[in-house]
Amino acid sequence: MARMSRRNFLAGMAAAGTLAAVGGRLAMAADASAGTVRGSDAVRLGKTEARPTVLGLGTGTYGGREQRELGTDAFTRLVRHALDSGVRYIDTADAYMMHTFVRLALKGVKRDAYFIQTKTRARHPVVARADIERFRRELRTDYLDSVLMHCMQKPDWPKTMRPVLDVLLEEKQKGRIRAVGVSCHGWKGLTAALECPGLDVHLVRINPFGKKMDGKPEDVAGQIKKMHGKGRGVVGMKVYGETGFDSRAKRRESLGYVLGLGCVDCFAIGFSKPDQIDETLDLIEEASRQVRTGRAPAAGPFAA
Repeated sequence: MARMSRRNFLAGMAAAGTLAAVGGRLAMAADASAGTVRGSDAVRLGKTEARPTVLGLGTGTYGGREQRELGTDAFTRLVRHALDSGVRYIDTADAYMMHTFVRLALKGVKRDAYFIQTKTRARHPVVARADIERFRRELRTDYLDSVLMHCMQKPDWPKTMRPVLDVLLEEKQKGRIRAVGVSCHGWKGLTAALECPGLDVHLVRINPFGKKMDGKPEDVAGQIKKMHGKGRGVVGMKVYGETGFDSRAKRRESLGYVLGLGCVDCFAIGFSKPDQIDETLDLIEEASRQVRTGRAPAAGPFAA
């Protein structure tokens, strides 16, 4: 798709009717009747009103180091290129130390033109409440589209972290957060998340090669399907395994695998160059067409 058509598509996305029409498109990717998925499509996260785009700009490559080392000017150019290309979702976290970078990159951009997901490392409710106020101040926004409890690992986290989750749910009721969720690292933390009440969103590491994941791809995919079945939004991460793998073919294969699951609403990928965004937008369309026509390659580290 040509660059100009992507810009035109972004302009069209401003209409509420268009948003509603494409809202569930990614979840239907495996259905031959569904249209081609584009990275600039807006999707609804579970039962919330939060609507990121299918593709998100991740800011946490190697803990955010890769994006921080760009400097504010180059990072701003990266974000503006993403927005011009229709990518409205920006994924960040307190741990990445990128809030100031994101704020500067979005200066002058209308608030409804982007979606921000961030994450708190708070392990105490008082800290969590302070974090929400600080995040809003650092990002210069009245509300945060999605806030996650970051890096849950232990099997009992739904119990030990309940006071923090309750604070996030209170902030949601006040309109300061639109969606509440969790990111998990480790199989025990991931499986525990399924039965934790009150969650809107799950951020899950998923790719067909088992790189930087919390279990075997088929096992993680099974958990994701159960999460989605509960009406929760599912956001993928590590779709490129952080390194980008070693070829365009593998990147397309991973995107086809994730799209083909039919239960990942959107995903964030850590970019450092505009052409990486361009390639991924093209690959999403390619992979989507392959899934739709049943020509997606079998998942696996050596699939052709």
